[in-house]
Amino acid sequence: MMNRLTFLVGVPVLALIMAFSVRVNNPTIAFLEALDENQLKEVMLSFSDQSRETWHFLPSEMWPREGISLNQLREGQKELFFKMLQSFLGEVGYHKTQRIMDLERVLAELEHNPTFRDAGAYYVAVYGNPRTDKLWAWSFEGHHVSLNFTISEGSVSVAPRFFGANPARITAGPRTGERTLDREEDLAYAFMAALSDEQRHQAVFMETAFADITTAKVAEVKPLDPVGIEAKTLNDTQQRLLKDIIQEYLATLPEGLAEQRGHKIFREEFPDIRFGWAGSLTRGVGHYYRVQGKTFLIEFDNTQNNANHIHLVWRDFDGDFGRDLIKEHYKNSNHHKHE
Repeated sequence: MMNRLTFLVGVPVLALIMAFSVRVNNPTIAFLEALDENQLKEVMLSFSDQSRETWHFLPSEMWPREGISLNQLREGQKELFFKMLQSFLGEVGYHKTQRIMDLERVLAELEHNPTFRDAGAYYVAVYGNPRTDKLWAWSFEGHHVSLNFTISEGSVSVAPRFFGANPARITAGPRTGERTLDREEDLAYAFMAALSDEQRHQAVFMETAFADITTAKVAEVKPLDPVGIEAKTLNDTQQRLLKDIIQEYLATLPEGLAEQRGHKIFREEFPDIRFGWAGSLTRGVGHYYRVQGKTFLIEFDNTQNNANHIHLVWRDFDGDFGRDLIKEHYKNSNHHKHE
């Protein structure tokens, strides 16, 4: 059993409420304040708990998770949680998350298995105490969603972040034709269509797509082999299309954070960014692409279920699970100790 925050064990409810006194402008504190003692014991873990850097995108029936599920929350508590989630995502990211979770209901109807396909089997876990700690983290995870947030004195890291969609396009019932994560796919097709034959030959590094994202669920990733076409060899229109793909992934973040990260990427590393494609360029046939820069990696695949099942992920080489923020936090802490 993974260790919970020790201060929670045996503490009276009143003390817990005092420990999480609500600040109106802090949706995280408001959510935690609404939980009872038993729920707090479920949701709050030590920052050093090993599950903080453990993630997966399988259904919860296949991959048990730490924390508290949406099914364990009362309606008012869910509302407060979703306000918390919204405060850490941009409007686009929050909308994508909601659509992906809703696909569990579609699968439950198609497969007649509501226990396995459960839209309430998404878990929130908080690592550390956001009321008192300068460094803390939290995650929200379930089937096809893994969002990992690290917070250090107001700075926020949101990586790794994973989304999936099954079905990517609904093919039966009243919602036939509805697509999820379509922009990440369509923008990549538009980019490939804008390349010349010679450029396309450079971009396609494998004739067969990988069956899934190659970095899987590992906690830490290093840059992959440099494949595909470099941004600096593209014309202005092609560069804009490549930037549109990156921007779509950044749009998951709150607007200010997305602008800050995008500005840094496009200013400092864009010429050396590579786009690589594997698999078919025909829609409905398995395909994969990656975008790799100095600091980040995007992977996208649509190969399963007759190319109607998307997985995509953003990884930060130095910043996954807030490693860069944590390093800076302890560096500053040690500095102050020696003053």
